Amino acid sequence: MFDPSRDQARQFFLTAWTKHKNREVLTQLEVIAADLIAHHPEYHPLLDNPEAIHKDFSPEDGQINPFLHLSLHLAIEEQLSINQPPGIREAFELCQARQGDRHAALHDVLEALGETLWRAQRDKAPLDGKAYVDAVRKRAGA
Repeated sequence: MFDPSRDQARQFFLTAWTKHKNREVLTQLEVIAADLIAHHPEYHPLLDNPEAIHKDFSPEDGQINPFLHLSLHLAIEEQLSINQPPGIREAFELCQARQGDRHAALHDVLEALGETLWRAQRDKAPLDGKAYVDAVRKRAGA
């Protein structure tokens, strides 16, 4: 699943959650996704609805896109597992020490990643990995 469509990415989360609830065998990636979903009970009603795959989420309406949020979480888990960009794992560990909670620290990283993505889009430039890691470190108070 290297270049999934919007619907395929959303279906992945719906399937992982359904399999988790039904105590079915999950792939390693589905295990991670189900764990992330479990930490977001506010998304459970949405993810229990197969029609959610078609729902639009408008920032103008003040809506957070739960699929985007979960996808960013999943990207961060991958980054942490391979320490890419270099230093992200150490910066995350600093956030976790400050927060005292892994999920809260992941949200610190998620905020920094969101800002980094926004800057890259605004400037029509590649992602700045160093700036991203620095932003995470700053959130950790380092």
